[in-house]
Amino acid sequence: MSGTDAVEVDPRRARSRARLLDAASALLRDGGLEAVTVEGVTRLSKVARTTLYRHFDNAMQLRAATIERLLPSAVQAPPEGPLRERLVALLERQAEAIRDTPLQLSTLAWLATGSDDNADNPAISSLRQRIIDQYRVPFDQVLDTSEAHERLGEFDTYFVLSQLVGPLVFAKLIGLRASTPQDCARIVDDFLAARAKTSSAS
Repeated sequence: MSGTDAVEVDPRRARSRARLLDAASALLRDGGLEAVTVEGVTRLSKVARTTLYRHFDNAMQLRAATIERLLPSAVQAPPEGPLRERLVALLERQAEAIRDTPLQLSTLAWLATGSDDNADNPAISSLRQRIIDQYRVPFDQVLDTSEAHERLGEFDTYFVLSQLVGPLVFAKLIGLRASTPQDCARIVDDFLAARAKTSSAS
C-alpha cells in the first residue's frame, strides 16, 4: 500500500472530514451557502483550519462537497419491461427524490453546476457528475433499448430529460403540490404521443 493510500484510509482523516462536513451541512441548512465559510466550519466542528485545508483547498470546494454529500443517492432504473412502464416508474422515482430533497439544496446544486465559469474546478466537476448520475444515467439505461429507438427515433437525451423531469422540477421550484404517480403517467403519455407525431411527420 502506498503512502497516499494509507492517508486516504486513515480513520482519523475520515473522522475529521466527517466532522467538517457535518458542521458545513448544519450551517448550510441554517444560513444558506454564504454561511459555509472556513471560519464558521472550523468554529462549529472544532477542527483546526490547517486540518480543513488538508481536505479542501478553499471554501468553494468545501461548499460543493457539502452539497454533494446532502444530495440523495442516485435513482435506480426499473428492471426490463415495456418502455412506457419503465419511464413511468422511473419518473415516479425521480418525483419522490425531488420531493424529498429540500428545495434550497436542489437549487444550490443546480446553480453551482450551471455556470461554465467553474467548469475546471474539481469540486464542481464532482458535484456535476453526481447530478448527472442522479438524473441522466437511469434514463440512459431505460432509453438505450431497441424499443426506445424504434418508438422515439433520433433523440437528444438531454432534451428528453428536460421534457420528462422538467415539469417535476418546475412544480417543485414554484411550490405546486407534490407530483403524483398520475402526473408522472400523464407526462410520459404526453411525451410519447408527441414523439409519435414527430416521427410520423418526418
